[in-house]
Amino acid sequence: MSTVTAPTIHCIPVLSDNYVWLIEGDDRATVIIDAGEAGPVIEAIEARGLKPVATLITHHHGDHVQGLAALAQRFPMAVYGPDSCRRVGVETVVGEGDRFSVPGVGEFAVMATPGHTQDHLSYVSGQAIFCGDTLFTGGCGRLFEGTAAQMLHSLDRLAALGDEIGPEATIYCGHEYTTDSLRFAAHAEPDNPDIAARVREVATKRSNGEPTASATMDLEKRTNPFLRVRVPALREAIERYVGECIEDDIEAFAQLRHWKDDFDGLARL
Repeated sequence: MSTVTAPTIHCIPVLSDNYVWLIEGDDRATVIIDAGEAGPVIEAIEARGLKPVATLITHHHGDHVQGLAALAQRFPMAVYGPDSCRRVGVETVVGEGDRFSVPGVGEFAVMATPGHTQDHLSYVSGQAIFCGDTLFTGGCGRLFEGTAAQMLHSLDRLAALGDEIGPEATIYCGHEYTTDSLRFAAHAEPDNPDIAARVREVATKRSNGEPTASATMDLEKRTNPFLRVRVPALREAIERYVGECIEDDIEAFAQLRHWKDDFDGLARL
């Protein structure tokens, strides 16, 4: 698909740990990914002299849409997203397999990636994959509405994009969860040197106030347990957690998600 040459992607922190992504194309035409909060996004746009031409919504949760009305009022623009988000301002409903072009920024492909929610969409443009709350750096979204089968299928499809797009395929997700996600990854795969190295790298970046919610798909495949349920060492660890052999990939994924939820609970005690 065609895009502008080397678009610039800006990471805008909003709320407590969300991110809004700004894709700056030709002549400062800009696409906004999600709209959790309007104020910081408006400030960033005006400080950079950007010209918003579209907003793309990944799913209906409030921390991804509650700033949309104010943004759309401030910057008249096209708004794309799932059908469930009509009520919050989505004007152009898109879904699985759709493609559309945003003037000055490029072409986007839409993937249905349910699991976190039933309506979740991801957007692919060039080598960039905007995956909202489906795939996180080092982790994945909780199963609030969808099933383990849906989420595993969505993650498999996103991971396959790494092979299709190439080694520079990069994900951009909706939250700064990397530190916590990698803490669990290191617990589940303590002998994985790539995870250990990534834990150190992320700690350095966070200590410097840098965001860590984007990463190459290649790095995710080597360090994200939710993309590794078929890797023998991790599969054995999941089976030890459950206490029995697991032959089914979906069941292994479901138990891994349960394990992460249990681990998060213990970490807060």
